[in-house]
Amino acid sequence: MIKFVFGGIIDYFIKYGRKKFVLFGGLTSSTSLFIIVFINPANALIAFTILFFIGMLGIMFLDVAADAWAIEITKKKERGKINGVMFAGISIGMGVGSILFTQVASNFGYNFVFLFAGLLILVIIIIPLVIKEVKIIKKIKQMKFTLLNEFKNKTVQIFCSFVPFVGIGGGILLIIIPLYLKNILMLNDAQIGLIAVIFPITNIFGSLVGGTLSDRFDRKQTLYIIFSTSLIFATLLIYADTWQIFAVIYGFIGFLYGSILASVGALSMDLTNPRLAGTQFSFYMSLFNIGEVGIGYGLAGFLLDNLGYERVFLYAALFYGLVLLLFYYVKIRK
Repeated sequence: MIKFVFGGIIDYFIKYGRKKFVLFGGLTSSTSLFIIVFINPANALIAFTILFFIGMLGIMFLDVAADAWAIEITKKKERGKINGVMFAGISIGMGVGSILFTQVASNFGYNFVFLFAGLLILVIIIIPLVIKEVKIIKKIKQMKFTLLNEFKNKTVQIFCSFVPFVGIGGGILLIIIPLYLKNILMLNDAQIGLIAVIFPITNIFGSLVGGTLSDRFDRKQTLYIIFSTSLIFATLLIYADTWQIFAVIYGFIGFLYGSILASVGALSMDLTNPRLAGTQFSFYMSLFNIGEVGIGYGLAGFLLDNLGYERVFLYAALFYGLVLLLFYYVKIRK
């Protein structure tokens, strides 16, 4: 949620380019993970925590610098597809990683998980090594003034108000749905696991399709359709009284959520000043995470305790309706 802090550092030292920060973040993270291999957290918990924290900081530098680099070198009609591939890759990576690292931990021990993770990061940063960076922007004059000027823009201000609400509905559903499957539909853990797999799979296809559509057609019209359809399917959950009906609706929700991620990510890039790509874009993403995790996850339990499952589904749908209203005021230049 604080990635924009690292974005500010990357933008301030823009004369060194984005590539160096991608490499710095990757090397910092992998080095920390390699050292962790030799540390037993039972005997050296503080050292383990510090190194793990440094590793996560490295990942954030890598992530933010890569996003900023992408914004600088891409055209508007490419950004939907780029975000679609990015979010699809996250879902695939999480799925494959969970399976792979579980097997590594089971067969070789947890220390080797950190070793394999570090090696994987090193493999990833080979790609930017072979790409030649063209430094489009050598220096930002009066960065503070430029940043404040951006956020004085009315469209940017409205978009900042809009972004957190995009994630709230999805955050509520991600927490409530597994509980609904267990407590209302009375499914066992194996059945819940099988249905839970539907969401990331459909999310992958949704990211790719939604990103492509937002490039091909008007970004705003595409998002209107996606938000409206999400509202409908979130509402339909109250009629899902069998696991078969629920699985179908859940699949559509996963597809639509992937489409939202890719399309809103592309729109965030469109509304980002390339000179402030590290700070501004990561700030938008931080706002989205605050909505999804900070508000959506926290609100889910409160609403469930006071309203019950069906009304919680309606509130999740209500937030999509609120997003539609706020989105009307987000003006996008053609």
